[in-house]
Amino acid sequence: MQTDILAPAAALAVWSIVMLVWMAQTRFPAMKQAGIDIGERTGGRGQDLDGVLPDKVNWKAHNYAHLMEQPTLFYAVTVILAIAGTGEVQVIAAWAYTALRVVHSIWQATVNRIAVRLRLFQLSTLALAFLALSALFATI
Repeated sequence: MQTDILAPAAALAVWSIVMLVWMAQTRFPAMKQAGIDIGERTGGRGQDLDGVLPDKVNWKAHNYAHLMEQPTLFYAVTVILAIAGTGEVQVIAAWAYTALRVVHSIWQATVNRIAVRLRLFQLSTLALAFLALSALFATI
């Protein structure tokens, strides 16, 4: 098994936890300031806070949700490549994907200009597409 390709996936998993903590540290005080007592609430979802809390607070939650979406493909592809075999180019692409997702997170959580965020997403998706195709070719 070639574990080099797993390091960027592990780094992205750690980054996802960082975003979770950042989201909580931002959201809970904002909820308290908005008069929301979580001890008294029943049901509900994070999306229910859109329009209730300031947008800049919710951006962290939006990004955390994004980290639970497309990167799941990345995790699967890196495991496939670790098992089936990979090369240096794929490892570089995996690190590029991870770096682009981290930059995307920071951008979305702070500035959130959509044009830049979209470009970062597109670039990371290209890296993921390359990795997915590499996984396919490694396994057929």
